[in-house]
Amino acid sequence: MLEPLTLGLAAAGAFVRALKGWRRTGFAFAAGVVSALGFPPFDFFPALLIGFALVVVMIDGAEPKRRVRTGAVVTWAFAFGQYALGMHWIAYAFMVDPVAHAWQIPFVFVLFAALALFQLCAGALCGWLWRPGPGRVFLFALCYGLVEWLRGHIFTGFPWNIPAYGWGASLAVLQSAAVVGAYGLSLLTVLLGAALADLLAPQPRWKVAAAVAGLFALFWVGGTVRLATAAPKVVPDVRVRLVQPNVPQAEKYLRRYKARNWRRLIDLSRAPGNPTLIVWPEAAPPFAGLDEQPLALEQIAALTAGRQGLITGALRVEYLSTDNYRYFNSLFVFGRDGKLVATYDKYHLVPFGEYLPYEKTLNLLGLTKLTGIDGSFTPGDGPKTYALPGAGTLTPLICYEILFPGEVVGDERPDWLVNVTDDSWFGPWAGPRQHLLVARVRAIEEGLPVARAANTGISAIIDPFGRITQRLGLNQTGFVDGPLPAAIAPTPYSRFSDWWFVLLICTNVALTWLFSKGK
Repeated sequence: MLEPLTLGLAAAGAFVRALKGWRRTGFAFAAGVVSALGFPPFDFFPALLIGFALVVVMIDGAEPKRRVRTGAVVTWAFAFGQYALGMHWIAYAFMVDPVAHAWQIPFVFVLFAALALFQLCAGALCGWLWRPGPGRVFLFALCYGLVEWLRGHIFTGFPWNIPAYGWGASLAVLQSAAVVGAYGLSLLTVLLGAALADLLAPQPRWKVAAAVAGLFALFWVGGTVRLATAAPKVVPDVRVRLVQPNVPQAEKYLRRYKARNWRRLIDLSRAPGNPTLIVWPEAAPPFAGLDEQPLALEQIAALTAGRQGLITGALRVEYLSTDNYRYFNSLFVFGRDGKLVATYDKYHLVPFGEYLPYEKTLNLLGLTKLTGIDGSFTPGDGPKTYALPGAGTLTPLICYEILFPGEVVGDERPDWLVNVTDDSWFGPWAGPRQHLLVARVRAIEEGLPVARAANTGISAIIDPFGRITQRLGLNQTGFVDGPLPAAIAPTPYSRFSDWWFVLLICTNVALTWLFSKGK
């Protein structure tokens, strides 16, 4: 019964191995585009796994003397294609002010090509060390997983759509991030995809693919049991309201809309429901310097009378002299009766959005930041934990600060995470959904609930297992009320962070050597 399937797989593998030159490069790019369907909003994870398998088969088909070059080109083209579709939404940010920035959109794809240089290095290293046999599968996962970790750390880091997020369709499998983290799960995901290449060999080999698939079956079973046995628990006497004003980015700071935008925040916060804690999105007030606006502070004091507080993102201005000042992308924590409890400054700024690398040089080329302030934002000094009377301790994360595994909690573990963001920059569908999945994975890794307020959505309350307990969809104006989920005990990942990833790297090194021995 399996013979027709085996013959079909062998024929498909022969076709891919036979590709040469530009046809191979084009096929690798197309495979990367299709693999992006594994990420939200499609969540078709087999596409991601098949993509990795095809890359391995293409490297298999290279002439030994040209394998370094082939490995480099194939993995670069694959990653470029994946970024081009999976992160195409970045181009939307340049359409907020199209007159000033639309002409820069081609540079987005130049940046994708540059970002794919990480995978180029992985492919070149694979090509250099490549040996026929099962060992090459572990080698590919080792090299690819390592450069994904590097992508998330060097040059400020940008770990968006790392392979782990291909499991967005399976919350049960994502539970494994509580142990190995997103980088560890990424390496294992690449390993599963690469192992499928053995099924496309002239003489299909099933053992490695079956073993890795069995590991993921255990992840699924373990995750399913974990979710089924995790009784929901909430923090007593805390009811959170997430306000979603749904203000288009292009209208946010225009003078004629400022009063309307502020009134919307106030009206949604005052609506019936009796929340004890209100959360507004990133830069929610339509003006800079919230802490210097007496009327706004009076209204916040009225909102927080009898409540535990209000948390909001806001642009903060620090005056060094009459004509010298700095901007911060900040978060204000107000307690009962409008008392300012804490001010947090975003420390992980977005390149090209909140600051411009090599600013003087790029300005000469006509490139500017997307945010319309003079100069760059000033970064804060890292994740902080603050106490809010009646609501425990919290760590603020502004926008894509929640993107970085192992970097969302400081020295003191909080009771919950608050993520304020403005995903109107991210386009109308793919970007916000990908960002929401990231927040869910951080909750799983850390065993902490997340209250996420987004200007245009998706706002959500997320429990420590990544389950969404309350949400308000994209491009909706309104609010959601719900109890704050309670934190669970520190997870293995929260205690040991990326040491689990190091262990997986060492294991893959050993398995690469073991399965390549004598080949």
